[in-house]
Amino acid sequence: MTVLSVEELERLATEALRQAGAGAAQAVPTARALVQADLAGLPSHGVSRVPMYVAHLRHKRVDGNAQPTLAHRTPGTTLIDAQSGFAFPACAEAVEAAIASARECGIGAGVVTNSHHFGAAALHLDPVAQAGMIGIAMGNSPAAMPAWGGRTPLFGTNPIAAVFPRRDADALVIDLSLSEVARGKIMVAAKQGKPIPLGWALDAEGNPTTDAQAALHGAMLPAGGVKGAMLALLVEMLIVSLAGAHFGAEADSFFEDAGNRPRIGQLFLAFNPRGFAGDAVYHARLEALVAAMLSDSGTRLPGTRRVEAQARARQHGIEIPETLEKELRELANA
Repeated sequence: MTVLSVEELERLATEALRQAGAGAAQAVPTARALVQADLAGLPSHGVSRVPMYVAHLRHKRVDGNAQPTLAHRTPGTTLIDAQSGFAFPACAEAVEAAIASARECGIGAGVVTNSHHFGAAALHLDPVAQAGMIGIAMGNSPAAMPAWGGRTPLFGTNPIAAVFPRRDADALVIDLSLSEVARGKIMVAAKQGKPIPLGWALDAEGNPTTDAQAALHGAMLPAGGVKGAMLALLVEMLIVSLAGAHFGAEADSFFEDAGNRPRIGQLFLAFNPRGFAGDAVYHARLEALVAAMLSDSGTRLPGTRRVEAQARARQHGIEIPETLEKELRELANA
């Protein structure tokens, strides 16, 4: 392993994307978002994705010079078309619009269509928490899980995240994919030649497997069995019907260099407590629940590990495999 500063990692990631054809308006926010995932202790959604993004640029699966456009707006809702660019610039616009709507209406929704991989879902919600609002994020993704009882991948891992700001403490952050684990963890295991636990995935023949490579060509298993499968279905229907995006089964795998433009979607919701029972009630009830949780010895608040990881990384730098550093430098011509 090797340790790099946040600034150096952002520079390498940005330059790698630019060398592959992305303009600054796409490369800079995308690189920054990936590094933020590493900062938060989420390496499966961090700069380990840069080689994949570079391959997608080279194979025209993503438009590195796309400019997100406003497709539709009402007082409470906004639809942003990512124009087949990277997700991060379009998602930032959608989140900003959701916050603005929530200030006016109490609740706001920002939806993105014709999009790409949007990384760690919860990180998009930082501006919502900073605005003192509750945030929810979700997105669909290329087919990785079968419908309940089936074996052919149809839905994505379809992550859901939420953030609940606190007045004098770090926000509560909930972030989960609806598969047993995020597919990025299997990607990392495959790159490192490591096995995965039984129960994470099926191979292409529908058999349980511990082979990460076989899992990438098979199907993920839903978290919590039928309940996870139903939640994945919910996200799929909600995103696609509101955004007009591709179903997961219509988007080629992110883990293939060549393929179609995924054109998937994301949804962001912002709830302004002032539009409901008010800030004072929101904070009083939230802190009462937090106190009850912490009264039970051993309880860990959601988001705590992320805050601890960020503090360590800012002080000591970000640790990545030496092979990844070498690959990033080669892609960046650095």
